This record gives sequence, structure tokens and C-alpha cells, in this order.
Amino acid sequence: MLAVGLWGLHRGGMWRDEAVTYQVARRTVPQIWRLLHGVDAVHGLYYLLMHVVLAVAPGRPGEVDLRLPSVCAAAATAALVAALGTRLGRPRVGLWAGLMYAVTPLVGHYAQEGRSYALVAAGATGATLLFVRAADERATGGETGGETRGEAEDGTGGETGSGTGGERRAWWWYGAVLGVTCWLHEFAVLLLLAHAGTLALARSSGRVWRGWGCAAGGVVLSLLPMVVVSHAQSAQLAWLREPDLETAQELLRQYLGPTDGVYWACLALGLLGLTRLVGRRGEVTLAAVALPLAVLPPVALMLASQLTPLYVDRYVLYALTGAPLLVALGADRVAGVLGRLWSHGSAATPRSPALTLAGVLALVLAFTHQVPLLRQDRVPTTRPDDLGAVAEAAARALRPGDPVLYLPAHARGTELAYPADFKGTRDVALAEPAAVSGTLYGSEVGAGTLRRRLAGVDEVWAVMEKYALVSGYRPRLATERAKLAVLNQQFVLREEMVIDRIALRLYVRPIRGGLG
Repeated sequence: MLAVGLWGLHRGGMWRDEAVTYQVARRTVPQIWRLLHGVDAVHGLYYLLMHVVLAVAPGRPGEVDLRLPSVCAAAATAALVAALGTRLGRPRVGLWAGLMYAVTPLVGHYAQEGRSYALVAAGATGATLLFVRAADERATGGETGGETRGEAEDGTGGETGSGTGGERRAWWWYGAVLGVTCWLHEFAVLLLLAHAGTLALARSSGRVWRGWGCAAGGVVLSLLPMVVVSHAQSAQLAWLREPDLETAQELLRQYLGPTDGVYWACLALGLLGLTRLVGRRGEVTLAAVALPLAVLPPVALMLASQLTPLYVDRYVLYALTGAPLLVALGADRVAGVLGRLWSHGSAATPRSPALTLAGVLALVLAFTHQVPLLRQDRVPTTRPDDLGAVAEAAARALRPGDPVLYLPAHARGTELAYPADFKGTRDVALAEPAAVSGTLYGSEVGAGTLRRRLAGVDEVWAVMEKYALVSGYRPRLATERAKLAVLNQQFVLREEMVIDRIALRLYVRPIRGGLG
């Protein structure tokens, strides 16, 4: 996973969400704190973490420094997936599950994003491992194929301690890790639904339910301040639409592998992994952990989004960890059958290294089959936009002292992420810089002041979103409407460069009585 994450990590440009992380994390802590009162409270802890990361980065921090925490978090998640598979299954199940997680293209995508989602996945998987240790503390018996739970957990009987005190400590650690994870992104709280589903499938005792309930209650209570503040900022999600059946099918493909061959093979193995969903009373099986983890958080968010759209696949990236566990468990079932045939019907549990190696080679084959997708994902144009390319174009075209207009205001994100490429230019509409004003993109002057400022210039560069060029576009804010009106009424377009979703345009004032 570390190798996949580091491969092509420097794409040559940030897209807008990464650019927000970069410019916010480079502010002072008081400035970040002020920003969170108005916007992006849900990412507050992540911004503070990235503030520390960029502060200790050698030299001038760049894109690689921004993405390295996500790479490391993805590697940690792969290791935790392997640990879950080993604890509840057998070592080869853990090995296969961890490797499958590492080669899944969706994982590789977010391992290279300067956002919080890979860290949330690591925290959620760590919390799930702690949950298993606490919930399965009193269970006895094995998972499959003759390997007993005692064998799978040999030497770990004292991990959670004995008696009520040990159980309390186990649940306390679970609640603490999940609570911090939820503060990295509040939708990680849906992991509680998955863990409740696991307890139901395990038919856990009232004592285990009470321990989990206390930990879950603590997580929810600790998250309430975040919920209150982020609810007031919910306008940030106004661009989302209700998910449908096609959305669910697309997510399933992303979980199991986007190419047909890999997808159908993994789907078949995943279904086969459900054959032992329920074990003995109180026993937490691997399938009982993996199925609710993969299904309940995304389904709950999709259902809630029918009332208020909230769903984006990256918000439930952590749920993906359930899929490789089910697939690896199904592959272990197949390996068990093959092993018994190999040993001429012996009832002994197959432990042949050749079967383990065959599974690894199958994953290598799946990886090579999906390498074109992984390679394509490392090209900047596969992101929604490439602010680095826009900044390079601006650096070639703009001269010191040139007036620049950003339409709408969030188009200023390019300049905030790459200030060196706009050095010496004059931001016509800016009233207060972003860091000083406690906003993401700065506060702007009123419409009247903007008109007076533009009255004194003969040419102006406009950095514009493509949708602002569409006929009939009418901004909500008066200053944005004034920008558009002045450009259309008092200037003519002389030059244009369009890069992804952003246009760089030079407007000049016509010469009275002469040619424009």
C-alpha cells in the first residue's frame, strides 16, 4: 500500500479541495479557529493536524507533503485490515485482505488526496479492531476450517485484561479512537451502526451491549458540538443530489474492483464469504464484522440523503474495508475445498503455503489488470480541476501590476494555492485577505467600490469558472453581478485560455471612436 501510494504522488498540481487544505493549513492556529466558526468545521481537526505537518516539513511545503499523511494512513489501514482478517480468520485471510485493500483503485485514489478521508478510514478500521477485541473477549471457539479461536489469538488472552476493569479499558479505548475519528469527519459516526449490526449477528450478551452502549454514547455526546456547528454550515453541501440505485451499484463496483473480471470474481467470493455469518452465541465472526461494515454506513447515508442530500462516496470510504475481508474469507473457503481435494479428502485443515501463494498471485494478477486505471488516476486531469495548470498559465500571461478579477470569489483558490505565480498582480475585488477575514477565499468590496476600481483600468485579467461564461448566468451576490456586468458592458474579450473548469480571460476597454 505504501508503494502504491508513493507511486506518482507528485501529480504536478492540486485540485480545489486539496488547495483549500493547503492554504488553510498554512494559516496560524487562531486564524484556522476563526475560519471554523463560519465554514468547514467538519474538517477542523484535520486542518489543525495538517498545520503541524506542513509546519515541520523541510523547506517550502508542497503537494507531496500535503499528501504524505494520506499515504501513511492508507498503509496503516491495509495493515489493520490484515490484522482483522488474521484475528478473526487465519493469517492467509489477513494477508489476502490487506493486499486486496492495497490494490483497490478507489483506495489508491484517496491515498493520494490531501484530504481527511484516508485518515478517517485508518481511524475507523483501528476502532473496529478495538471493538472486536472488546466484544469478542468472552467468546470461545474458532472461525473456520478447524482453526480455533484459541489458535488465532494464541498469546493474546490478556490484551483486554480480565474482569470488568479490563472490559472497561477495552471499551474506553474503542470510544476514544472512534471519537477522534468522528472529529476528523462526523459521518464516521455511522460506524456505530455497523458495530451494532455485528453485535446483533453475534447475539452478544447484555454485558457486551452495555459496554458498547456506554462507549457509543460517549462518542455521540462528544460529537454534539460538531453536529450543531456543521448543521449551521450545511449550505456547503447544497451541490449534492439524491443518490439512486445506480449510485449504489457504482459504489459496489468501486469496492470490489471497477474492471469486469475483477468485479465478478470478487463478488462471487464475497458472497461465498457469507456462508458463516453467524457463529456460536457471543462469537464475533469475520463475516459478522465485514458485512455490516461494508453495507450499513453507506446504505444509511444514502437513505438519509433521500430527505437531505448528504451522500458522497468519499464520506464512507472507511466502509470499503469490509469488502476485502469478505472476499478474502470467500477465497479461504475455496482454498479449504481445494486443500482437502489436494490431500485426498483428509479432514485436516489445509495449511499449504502453495494455496497462500496462489491467492497472492491472483491478487498480483488483479493488480496488473487494473494498473491502467491506477496510472490514469495519477494524471492531474482525472481530478475535477487542475489548479497547478491554471497557475502556470497565469504565470506566463500575467505581469506585475496587472489587475485580476476572480469570478466567482472561490476562483481565487488558484492564487491562494500558488501565490508565487500571481506575485505582483492586483486583486481588484479583494477587501480583506482570506486568512485575515476568517473566510476560505477572502472578503470582497461592495458593488459600488468595485465599479469605481474598475473604472480606472483599461484591461483586466479574469479568472473565471466555466459556468460563469454560460449565457443567463446570474450570480446571487451583488458584487459578483457587478463583476459580470462591468466586464460585459465596458470591456471586450481579447484573449482566452480554458483549462479544465477554469477560464483565464483578458478583457480590454474599447478605444472610443476607434478599434477595440
